[in-house]
Amino acid sequence: MSQKVFVSAAEVARKAGVSRSAVSRAFTPGASISGETRQRVMQAAEELGYHVNHLARGLMRNESGIVCLIVSDVATPYRSALLRELTQQLQTAGKVAMLVNTDRSDGSVDRALSQAIRYRADASIILSGLPDKSITQLCLRNGQRLVLINRDDDQPGPLRINLDDHEAAGRVVTAFVRAGCTRLAFASSEAGTPSLMARETGFIAAAKAHGLDVIVERYGWTGYEAGKVVAHRLLTRTQRPDAVFCATDLLACGFMDAARHQFSISIPEQLCVVGFDDIEQSSWSSYQLTTFAQPVAAIAQEAVTWLANGSSGELDGRSVKLHADLIWRDSVRGG
Repeated sequence: MSQKVFVSAAEVARKAGVSRSAVSRAFTPGASISGETRQRVMQAAEELGYHVNHLARGLMRNESGIVCLIVSDVATPYRSALLRELTQQLQTAGKVAMLVNTDRSDGSVDRALSQAIRYRADASIILSGLPDKSITQLCLRNGQRLVLINRDDDQPGPLRINLDDHEAAGRVVTAFVRAGCTRLAFASSEAGTPSLMARETGFIAAAKAHGLDVIVERYGWTGYEAGKVVAHRLLTRTQRPDAVFCATDLLACGFMDAARHQFSISIPEQLCVVGFDDIEQSSWSSYQLTTFAQPVAAIAQEAVTWLANGSSGELDGRSVKLHADLIWRDSVRGG
């Protein structure tokens, strides 16, 4: 069985006929070194297959470049899109992403995070409202910089990135009223995350301002099947809603399929539906769902830029609120 052998900087120095420090300077941007010496070092490095040990170099500066991504619901389309954008931008910034999956509740999350801390992870990004707040405290106690996305942890130090879910929900009510809808409903899960609750409270408040009541139904995990169950609960009522705001697009897709196939309801002629996230499926011809686009690129940019700037005092503890654009499709009359 072959054994992996790493080429050392000393071997490169011997082959190039330069000092060990010259090799270090050759791979350090802006370092003082002649063009001829740099060329000899680079040629020797290429012939030997040498790569800079960024982990060792970072640990000398008390930095590893590792950023933990702490996330639940990894398989959902929105979460996958955000992970893709974050990992791409972290890599561009010279960082290494380490994924900690929080879907399980058997202690594996604590073990994974403890392992990341032993690897001297510099920072963590918590992508979900579900992980317990004790995870936030553990990261901060171990000196990590912390980014919280769509969470309401009230602790000093982290960067908080949230959407204006409350305002977005108000725009949904306006759209429904303009479409002539009067019987409104909100479809959600039982997750109770800050973003889901903000959409719910914002929707109810905006409806009340128009003199309208809202029926609220919640079920299970925030996914397609939950949307089907909530549809059955709402559409078997004596007085059915004529407009439904679904907390996520996955819920909306399940809701729309149940409405059409089990209840023969025409969308948007008999029922208007709005979702949230603008996942790929929402644009499919089967749904053409009016929804709000999560600004995943802007979320990732805010997080990575803040982390790349290091721990300068005025940046710590900052809050950022982003805007979600309404994407008009065919699930609301008059869109």
